[in-house]
Amino acid sequence: MPAFSKEFHISAADSSLSLSLTTGLLAVSMLVAGALSEMIGRKMVMTASLLSAAALTIVSSLVPSWPALLVFRAIEGIAFSGLPAVAMAYLAEEMDPASVGLAMGLYIGGSALGGMSGRFIAGVLADLGSWRIGVGAIGAFSFVAGIIFWRSLPPSRHFHRRVLSIRHSLHTYGEHLTDYGLCLLFSVGFLAMGSFVTLYNYVGYRLVAPPYFLNQTAIGAIFLVYLVGIFSSSWVGDLAGRLGRRNVLWANVVLMLAGLFVTLAHPLAWIIVGIALLTFGFFGAHSVLSSWVGMRARHSKAQASSLYLFFYYLGSSIVGTAGGFFWSSSHWLGVVLFVSSLLALALAISLILIGVKPLAHSTAAVRA
Repeated sequence: MPAFSKEFHISAADSSLSLSLTTGLLAVSMLVAGALSEMIGRKMVMTASLLSAAALTIVSSLVPSWPALLVFRAIEGIAFSGLPAVAMAYLAEEMDPASVGLAMGLYIGGSALGGMSGRFIAGVLADLGSWRIGVGAIGAFSFVAGIIFWRSLPPSRHFHRRVLSIRHSLHTYGEHLTDYGLCLLFSVGFLAMGSFVTLYNYVGYRLVAPPYFLNQTAIGAIFLVYLVGIFSSSWVGDLAGRLGRRNVLWANVVLMLAGLFVTLAHPLAWIIVGIALLTFGFFGAHSVLSSWVGMRARHSKAQASSLYLFFYYLGSSIVGTAGGFFWSSSHWLGVVLFVSSLLALALAISLILIGVKPLAHSTAAVRA
């Protein structure tokens, strides 16, 4: 984002649109992609999504202007929508209920590895050449990964094809939205993702300025703390399966809050520690939420996952951009105050979830 601000002469809030437009349209498009996968199958939708998004990433590295870049980033969000919600549904259907928490954690750990690699590689290549080289390389790597995914993923064994009906889809989404517990889970996802993205969006602006003067490679290296997310998503996912999701979620939100406040310290080492703590808590919380949604939904798990990720990525889009105004007005202190208010609300909802009774339609729900 700082590289975009420098090349196109735009503000931090405007630069964040390169992410917010993508995630905003991703959020909306997933509602369609989840329903579509109920008709044509999980693997086909995920494969098409991966390959088309990778191709659009390559094209976006070549566009000459900021408006054109935003257009391709927006289309990329639509193209990518077929993967996240469908992947969650695939795992919920194909894994033994006792292993869903661990499997979802490993999937989210893979997402963390991708996020870390993408930001680090793009940062290094931006310093060696330009952000265009970095983005183009990420697109090329992603296309190769899409081919491997297509060739390696086992076909669904427990998927039951349904006829696509707009009326039925709207009715299904309405049923999910009337589930009090699911709505609370969606709310925590919105707040947690928004907080996480806001921190990562604007910490780069803090670290390229005095007294740190870090280059893009150094800032990209900070994203190596995603490694703790890879560990926490699988470890916390497994822990939640044994101790109960309601007993684990709130602790991860508390850890996010603690990490956020640690970033107020001035030494760079403490800032990195704070980022690592928040990252650990975020990926742990996301792992718990993702598996909990799949376990609580009575039916149409892809659409339940789509709704969760709709609010999740909507948080990234809305909150991520809103954080730019707090950065512009009060710099890092403004960002911390903004994010801390969101996480305090997420903690309150997490504590409410402790008292929400699980649905009795399966033994997996009882363990939630």
